Amino acid sequence: MSGTDAPGGMSLHTKMLIGFIVGIVAGLSANVFAGGQEWLNWVVTYVANPVGQLFLRLLFMLVVPLVFSALVLGVVEIGQPSALGRIGLRTLTYIMVVTGVAVLIGLVAVNVLQPGTGLPPETGQALLASSQANSAAIVEKQQAISGIDLLLNIVPKNPIQAAANGELIAVMFFALMFGVAATVIRSDGTRSFLGAVQGVYDICLTLIGWVIRLAPYAVAALLFAITARLGFDVLSQLARFVGTVVLALAIHFFVVFPLLIKYVGGRSPIDFFRRAEPAILTAFSTSSSSATLPTTLMVAEERLGVPRRVGRFVCTLGATANMNGTALFEGVTVLFLAQFFGVELGLGQQILILFVCILGGIGAAGVPGGSLPVIASILVMFGIPPEGIGLILGVDRFLDMCRTTVNVTGDLVGAVVVARGEPAEETK
Repeated sequence: MSGTDAPGGMSLHTKMLIGFIVGIVAGLSANVFAGGQEWLNWVVTYVANPVGQLFLRLLFMLVVPLVFSALVLGVVEIGQPSALGRIGLRTLTYIMVVTGVAVLIGLVAVNVLQPGTGLPPETGQALLASSQANSAAIVEKQQAISGIDLLLNIVPKNPIQAAANGELIAVMFFALMFGVAATVIRSDGTRSFLGAVQGVYDICLTLIGWVIRLAPYAVAALLFAITARLGFDVLSQLARFVGTVVLALAIHFFVVFPLLIKYVGGRSPIDFFRRAEPAILTAFSTSSSSATLPTTLMVAEERLGVPRRVGRFVCTLGATANMNGTALFEGVTVLFLAQFFGVELGLGQQILILFVCILGGIGAAGVPGGSLPVIASILVMFGIPPEGIGLILGVDRFLDMCRTTVNVTGDLVGAVVVARGEPAEETK
């Protein structure tokens, strides 16, 4: 994810920050001076909410083609080079395990710190009831996710129907199966199909780039609607959310990564971070895994001494599939907004969120706002108003810098770990 410049010379993240400030200030002012008045309710209902809903609908429009194409291509890229089959398996194992640990850290942090709690219960229920996204069908779907249905619903009876109903986990499973089959079958037809899927993925990235340019206006509208109703309470909730995300990312960065480097990679963590510094600083400043990739490859091969074939495979794949920080952020965001709106999520539902975020990390698009469709879809899946995304978009630039740093560092850690697992004659 990056802070791509928007038209007019002003960067997109600057415009989003302005939208964030305008929405907060206007909403707080309206709450203080006109709270409860009929005209304010009219503005929220017929102006602010429709603008925010338009942005969310554009995101939902891209969920199915983006997730399907990203996961199919991700699986094929892992398994296609026959000479790298062993490296691919180790890389995939690393990605799945470490991303799962990252999401688990995030979920534990949210459950312990409870950053979304603190609003009066009646306020949360009022917000929930007023959300257009919280329809009766969504509530019924949320209640249905329990017991044996949790496992059965992973496999769709009809993938088209699952896509139409927004059953993201079923769409992900279908895409994974397609990717595995496309890896096994090497034919002209399969190659043509993958070319078409690549085209769909490229189109989705372009569309997300267009849609995200509306984010500053959507941020202002969504935040105005929320702060006009909640007043200053929303600011304390937002600060606690940022603190929770940064703490969880820091634990993963300063605890999990050093343990992997020392005990699995067989290297000194201090020496690793010193040598990886150029890539870490580039990731933090650009907040883009893709933009940092040339520096990441240079660091892996020249400064860390990772064999070229291992470094190029792991780091290139990791730039799109190994999104530890992004997956952690998605899990924290979903649970935070569930707490904020007073939606109770049981242990089984949180485990499902863990699984979806792991796959969402693999299928996250490396463009500004690439994870927003996944987050929005997960929110709807559990009956959480997706309008809450407006709360986090205003502070997303700083959090994007932090989680991209974790993403890129995770790629380098993965390169070191996978390289050590290679036979000695192949790693020289």
